Amino acid sequence: MTTRRDFITKSILGSAAVATSNVAFSSATAMPASSYRKIIGANDKLHVGIAGLGRRVGAYLDPIALKESNVELVYLCDVMQHQRDNAIRKFSKRLGYTLKGENDIRRVIDDKKIDVLINATPDHWHAPGSIMAMKAGKHVYVEKPCSHTMDENEKLVAAAAKYDKVVQMGNQQRSSAHTVEVIKAIHEGEIGKAFKATAFYTNSRGEVPNQKPAEVPKGLDWELWQGPAPRRAYTDNTWDYNWHWYGWDYGTAEAGNNGTHELDVARWALGVDFPREAHVEAYKRHFENDGWEMYDTMKARFSFSDDKIIEWDGRSRSGYDLYKGGRGTIIYGSEGTVFVDRNKYEIYDRNGKLIKSNESASQEAGTALGGGGDTTTAHMLNFFNSIRGKATLNAPIDDASISMAMVHYANIAYRINKGFAIDEQSGRIYDREAMKLWNRTYEPGWELKI
Repeated sequence: MTTRRDFITKSILGSAAVATSNVAFSSATAMPASSYRKIIGANDKLHVGIAGLGRRVGAYLDPIALKESNVELVYLCDVMQHQRDNAIRKFSKRLGYTLKGENDIRRVIDDKKIDVLINATPDHWHAPGSIMAMKAGKHVYVEKPCSHTMDENEKLVAAAAKYDKVVQMGNQQRSSAHTVEVIKAIHEGEIGKAFKATAFYTNSRGEVPNQKPAEVPKGLDWELWQGPAPRRAYTDNTWDYNWHWYGWDYGTAEAGNNGTHELDVARWALGVDFPREAHVEAYKRHFENDGWEMYDTMKARFSFSDDKIIEWDGRSRSGYDLYKGGRGTIIYGSEGTVFVDRNKYEIYDRNGKLIKSNESASQEAGTALGGGGDTTTAHMLNFFNSIRGKATLNAPIDDASISMAMVHYANIAYRINKGFAIDEQSGRIYDREAMKLWNRTYEPGWELKI
């Protein structure tokens, strides 16, 4: 049977472009660290650059500062001057040495000293920046969403294979001890046959300003911020965070912004890969006349072989606490039910009686902007150790990208206002209208090549 990696590398690189494994890949396994060509010694220091110094950057301070990480942070890169300056002050004070500030991610990538790129740029930069880094010989830790389209999703996986690089997505719950524990219990039959998972995210985001022409903020390189996206004049309040909701050139809506995490846990728990069908009900339900341009409320349903189902219930701007928490996943089995979020799990029998729970000491952030915590630290340490051959990746890109595909299916179904069937082996969509959104429009000269 053709594996997912085989399919992608054949379709994008050509059958002779890379050597791929003949072993079928499943969501329950990860590529062994020994499969990567090592140029880093087991005890060598890794030299790191971070691109993207917004709300997420504080999450990297602890894992980089850890003695056992054995890394040297060289670059802090961002297209906004004050974010570079703030990060340099904060990191230099903690690490005890002075860091280089850089405006252009390409200069970081071109530095032959750099072994690792941490890519925390806006969504539209994730795949392009990561692929450029791999082509330059870097290993990559890329934040979710790892891609902006299904085409980028495939090319990211193919690039990791072609350049033989360690690439991990920032779906950090894969490195959460209590989540690993309860997923193992599910796979061992603790709740019988697991047949359905409901992944949810609830927040009470407020009104978003309508876009209006404005001067480019002082210190912002707007040209470089746009990068691969089609060029347009700056509009007020775009660069900092609201790009998430201002159309499809930059963001991937709430499914990409937060759903990636919970959908990944749901798929992991059920042990499934590509779905065979995707359907959504999604609308803008709140602040009818504000600047939010896509859905803020989505109910998606994915059907899999063996009658398994994953639901995504995303409510960005309604804070009603339907599921006992802002985000998490509920897994239903023939003999019981599991609730798991970033800080705990609970196992119930078929009668609804709590039979086991584990409230971890994890301090991983939930729905607050920014995030970070000990689960992120564990995830990054796993990444660093995998580069050295001392560990196996917890979220290798060829598995993580399948969870990312579910986000893209949901967004595509919303944009064409209908569901569609999917090839369970290749992930391709059986709908011509949907396939028109497989790719995106790039600024001329920025087309994605591997």
